[in-house]
Amino acid sequence: GAGRSGPVRFSRLLSPQAAMTKLGQWLCGLALLGSAWATLALAPPGLQLPAPYRQALLPLPVYLLVAFGCYSLATVGYRLATFNDCEEAAAELQEDISAARADLRRRGLRF
Repeated sequence: GAGRSGPVRFSRLLSPQAAMTKLGQWLCGLALLGSAWATLALAPPGLQLPAPYRQALLPLPVYLLVAFGCYSLATVGYRLATFNDCEEAAAELQEDISAARADLRRRGLRF
């Protein structure tokens, strides 16, 4: 009944089996990294980083963005290089095109 669906939904949200989407995983990772970076880059009063660490830490988001772009380009390039042809599907599509052309010719369309 209607009274039973409420607790089931709530317990399903809290269960460890609840799947997180890939976008949720990326956003959680970015939030964790961003908060750690902001904590270190803003240098709270009790934390004083040495100058070399601070100089490497400040442009870190830009380096990570460039690295992610390189990874994305490499992944797309690899997937394109290893893309499989579907010979059966191509033959079936050619048959469908031939059948459609024959049907259109039969109906009087010339192309």
